[in-house]
Amino acid sequence: MSDDEGLSIYDEVEIEDMTFDEAMGVYQFPCPCGDKFQITLEDLLDEQDIAVCPSCSLMIRVIFDLDDLPKPPTSGTSDGQVPIAA
Repeated sequence: MSDDEGLSIYDEVEIEDMTFDEAMGVYQFPCPCGDKFQITLEDLLDEQDIAVCPSCSLMIRVIFDLDDLPKPPTSGTSDGQVPIAA
């Protein structure tokens, strides 16, 4: 998926082993440094497969099927109305 020649990949992780934060739209996986590898749903939908840890230099490759990803959220409410402040 990614053109990542020259990158040092720490591990390959199935997306099913990651946790998904719906509010942030981010998949996360524990990093050995104590932080978490992170990759956004948007990145995955763009067929990027490298998750990085924000605290260290480690990267993992995320193994996933594009068809199995959740659909990106749409703006507004489900009935098409946009909330306004009163």
